[in-house]
Amino acid sequence: MTPLPPSPTLTVWRALLALAVVFVLLATTGWTSAHRPRGAVGGAGGSWAEAVAGWRAERVGGRALPGTDASVRAVAAFFASLGPADRQRLARRHPLVVGNLNGAPLDLRYRANRRSLGMALARERLRVEDQRLSPEGRREAAHRVHRFSGLMSEDRRILAFDPSGTGRVAEVIGDLDRAERVSVIVPGVDTTLITFQRTARRYEAPVGMAESLYAAERAAAPDVRTAVIAWADYTAPTGVGMDAVTGRLARSGAERLVAMTEGLPGNARVAWLCHSYGSVVCGLAARRLPSRVSDIAVAGSPGMRADRAADIRGHARVWTMLDPEDWIADMPHMDVGGLGHGPDPNAPEFGARRLSASGAGGHGGYFLPGTDSVRNLAGIGVGAYGILRCADADDACRRGIFGTESA
Repeated sequence: MTPLPPSPTLTVWRALLALAVVFVLLATTGWTSAHRPRGAVGGAGGSWAEAVAGWRAERVGGRALPGTDASVRAVAAFFASLGPADRQRLARRHPLVVGNLNGAPLDLRYRANRRSLGMALARERLRVEDQRLSPEGRREAAHRVHRFSGLMSEDRRILAFDPSGTGRVAEVIGDLDRAERVSVIVPGVDTTLITFQRTARRYEAPVGMAESLYAAERAAAPDVRTAVIAWADYTAPTGVGMDAVTGRLARSGAERLVAMTEGLPGNARVAWLCHSYGSVVCGLAARRLPSRVSDIAVAGSPGMRADRAADIRGHARVWTMLDPEDWIADMPHMDVGGLGHGPDPNAPEFGARRLSASGAGGHGGYFLPGTDSVRNLAGIGVGAYGILRCADADDACRRGIFGTESA
């Protein structure tokens, strides 16, 4: 006898119960943020809209500039047609646009973002002294002064920067122009300009994650030219709320991740390494997977908005890891009316290659130096599949990988 489908009322109650469980888990496990940045500071020299308007009005030799939504190929061809003086003039006059324009030369983007940072820093220093602001507003400005000052250090390569709202930023560790392998770290909830880097819980923030991963990649394959991108260039959910259990922000982030990946220089193979809500971004981005992405690895994932690994479009291998102490394992993996992110990628039936996360010690520890998790992520990043430690005793995660270091 065929069972009757659940009634609409029962479905709604299940969704509400699951959502309530999500909220309780998030509230009691530290996913909420004690500090929720509320700044609405515009981009360098004004808002992004103002920057784009100025860019559109600009001309070089009577020619209009490519749109900010132009293809990577069109942008690259445009800058290749310019002389050094014209390139530098555009970066000086329109740093916010040039610094975030996929397809523009890397060195030019780095210089443009440094200029944007300097302008944003000057503006925040004025806000610190502005007595019209509340004490909280001045404290927030002081935090931003500290962050922008650090990002302006001579040895830092800022690939993207926009101080609007809670801010977006991406940083390169290593030589991206010469890299044979590129790893992109996609972080999750409560990632902002302020939380991009931390002193306490250093390896739970994107910069610390990237530094740890880069060191592990160099140890795993010293002869491979590698680069790591700490990619916080999307608006992540802040604290507990509907954004954390829906895909709205992930869809926007996925578009930006694909565009950034398509704009990388050279022909390096790319791995997306996605933590927590970042795995939702990667799952959606995989529906339009750039050809150079060879691997997608998720850690502590609430779901990838796919029913199984085989449903993720493209050629990339899909890897997953979950520390036994990670509270996200207790989340209800569901997708009811857009609430939730679908099945658990770490479940055997999902079909991903399951990796050991031994030593991570919970949801925030996957990039801690010395852990199985960061060593595995590094092995994926440099293509050293033979060093990977699987979650299963039979080494099933490495089966069927040919032409690699795996036996």
